[in-house]
Amino acid sequence: MGSEKATHHVAPEIVNHYSEVDESSRLRSGCFQLEHARTQELILRHLPPAPATIVDAGGGSGAYACWLAQRGYRVHLIDPIPKHVEQARTASSQQPQFPLASAEVGDARQLTHSDGTADAILLLGPLYHLVEREDRLACLREASRVLRPGGLLWAAGISRFASLLDSLSGGFFDDPVFAPILARDLEEGQHRNPTGNPKYFTDAFFHRPGELSRDLLSAGFQVLEIVAIEGPGWLARDFDRLWNDPFQRERLLAAVRKVEREPSLLGASAHIMAIGRK
Repeated sequence: MGSEKATHHVAPEIVNHYSEVDESSRLRSGCFQLEHARTQELILRHLPPAPATIVDAGGGSGAYACWLAQRGYRVHLIDPIPKHVEQARTASSQQPQFPLASAEVGDARQLTHSDGTADAILLLGPLYHLVEREDRLACLREASRVLRPGGLLWAAGISRFASLLDSLSGGFFDDPVFAPILARDLEEGQHRNPTGNPKYFTDAFFHRPGELSRDLLSAGFQVLEIVAIEGPGWLARDFDRLWNDPFQRERLLAAVRKVEREPSLLGASAHIMAIGRK
């Protein structure tokens, strides 16, 4: 049976943000390339062999879903932003031998999939765009419903301290319109951007590492790992030069891997990954 929860709505600020920015190209630029490579690595670390069934909930324009489909997985993508779903369908059509099983507009709190039908679920966005904890727990419980017993979950969060580190390294710490955004991020973890500048992101909740772990535990998951995705690597000076040098790229990835579980450095990562088992 599918979920019978009431219809949920996505905050208009989030819809507007993703209508303005090009999420489909983000992971191919700058330090986001490290986020992309490390997320792929962490997915493959635990993923069962193909052709397992994967639900990519909040899967954006299909960067991970299409990559997994190419590896022989049966991947269902859902996202609340119609533009993203159209981009995912276009990307899927460009790999006709390995298409997505489906790409639909939908909400991670209300999946259309039947109970116990997925081997793995990716939540690589919903847990920070759902700013209320009850919504995050509803999303996690819905993932648990759809997962088979023993199924795996990848849940990404943004670090509580990402805005502080980003503003210091990116040169906008002293922007007076950013100061109140940063103050609230550090105090409450509630990120809001009233400036209209998409550089300052959109509505989100920024987790402390322990909060992300507790969310999974509260939804009944066994937590297998809490790891930094980028670690401190996203803060590298002249990141593109390092990343474009194959030797330095491997050194950077190896260094991030070495400290990925270090408790004192988890919050220095822009994103944190929780991996859980039903």
